[in-house]
Amino acid sequence: MFDRRIRLLLVEDSPGDVRLFTEMIREARAFQFELEHRDTIDKALGFLAGTCPDMIVLDLGLPDGGGVDAIHRVQRAAPNVPLVVLTGLDDEAAAIEALHAGAQDYLIKGQMSTSLLVRALRYAFERHGMQMALRKESTLDELTGLANRRGFLMRAEQHAMLVKRTGERFVVVFIDMDRLKPINDTLGHQAGDAAIGEIADVLRVCFRESDIIGRLGGDEFALLLPTTEGNSEHLIRERLHQELRRRNMQPERRFHLCVSVGIVTSDPHQPLSVEEMLAQADALMYEEKQKGRLARPLAR
Repeated sequence: MFDRRIRLLLVEDSPGDVRLFTEMIREARAFQFELEHRDTIDKALGFLAGTCPDMIVLDLGLPDGGGVDAIHRVQRAAPNVPLVVLTGLDDEAAAIEALHAGAQDYLIKGQMSTSLLVRALRYAFERHGMQMALRKESTLDELTGLANRRGFLMRAEQHAMLVKRTGERFVVVFIDMDRLKPINDTLGHQAGDAAIGEIADVLRVCFRESDIIGRLGGDEFALLLPTTEGNSEHLIRERLHQELRRRNMQPERRFHLCVSVGIVTSDPHQPLSVEEMLAQADALMYEEKQKGRLARPLAR
């Protein structure tokens, strides 16, 4: 993977953890490291202003910042560098949140070993490389700017593989826009494209930047979301309904927006591929469409 020494930036304020980490990377045979160490985020950002390392390992409990905010600060300074986070024994939930924020992997203090460290770093390089490849390849939908079907499935399957080891659940949502054909027939395909673009905007408003959102083709969209309190089926539907209603109540609209939705939650004990979950969510969406629940025009 590398034919040279890897320049690794460790951002950690505990001298004991720094010594342990240093010993582990010296024992690692898979890679040869050149270690840089900073004990605060501000010092790390100063280092990153003039140097681009190959890898960053970031403690989530630093004195000048932690959690998702620390990740965002570091990623803004080094957006093209893979990131692994360190967290305490009792804070695995923060590590999982870090993955959703863009970290490639995590290590739990007190459970680290040389082999686990090497595996995490190797995985981070590979996952980051896949993410970079996604940006270069044709994985974006030109009309909406969302991931296209290929891009969505690549990102979603990566996420599914990542959370498989944690047993974390996630939600797959299949969304179909209703009544696109009448818009095309009465107002023209340009209006139909505008309607599809507006549905994409609805999804951006209703969900987070770290959620995986894609246009599968035509008037079909898909999402992969972590299972949090804010992502219960009821709240997902409520957010969509409220945003659609807000837009449909705008004066002088040429067309109304409405959707049908199918939602499936993963089961770690009976794992399915993302495509299989999409098929289930598609079937649920079709049942809803037939019943006409979300397909009714919303009041002005």
